[in-house]
Amino acid sequence: MCSSASVVRPVAPSGAGDPSGEVLREIPLPPDVTGEDAQFAVRAVVVHAPRRWSGGMICRNDASPHPCRLHRWGRRVLTLRGLPPAEIDALIERGDPTADPRPHRPGA
Repeated sequence: MCSSASVVRPVAPSGAGDPSGEVLREIPLPPDVTGEDAQFAVRAVVVHAPRRWSGGMICRNDASPHPCRLHRWGRRVLTLRGLPPAEIDALIERGDPTADPRPHRPGA
């Protein structure tokens, strides 16, 4: 028995259980940024660094639009740790995911 009837599925509101991953919330920040959190953050910004592509900048790890969630999280954690944007950019430029981020202390 062949039926030409189609199945109509209700459309969920944007972001509500969206399995495609298009609408994702930000990764929560740790309440207190420890040295271990900072190491994870360095790894996140280095591994998920930007890569120029024909359509613009993408994450070199997963090809999602840059900055991806993990890169944004890593930058926020390192900023909370006291690193200025220039030092975070230098970590990314070095490309060493095991680099030790030292908290920024002006005048020290």
